[in-house]
Amino acid sequence: MTTPDAPRPPLPPFDLASATEKVRRAEDAWNSRDPEKVALAYTPDSRWRNRSSF
Repeated sequence: MTTPDAPRPPLPPFDLASATEKVRRAEDAWNSRDPEKVALAYTPDSRWRNRSSF
């Protein structure tokens, strides 16, 4: 598993294909329902909120 500070490819500059790949990887990680994978997308000081509040 990667550390939160490690860069995760694809890296900028993005073209359509690499941007699509990055979005799909993020979706796949989120949809995995693996809390450790999902947590890597957030910084340690992220504030979780309910979907109904902004």
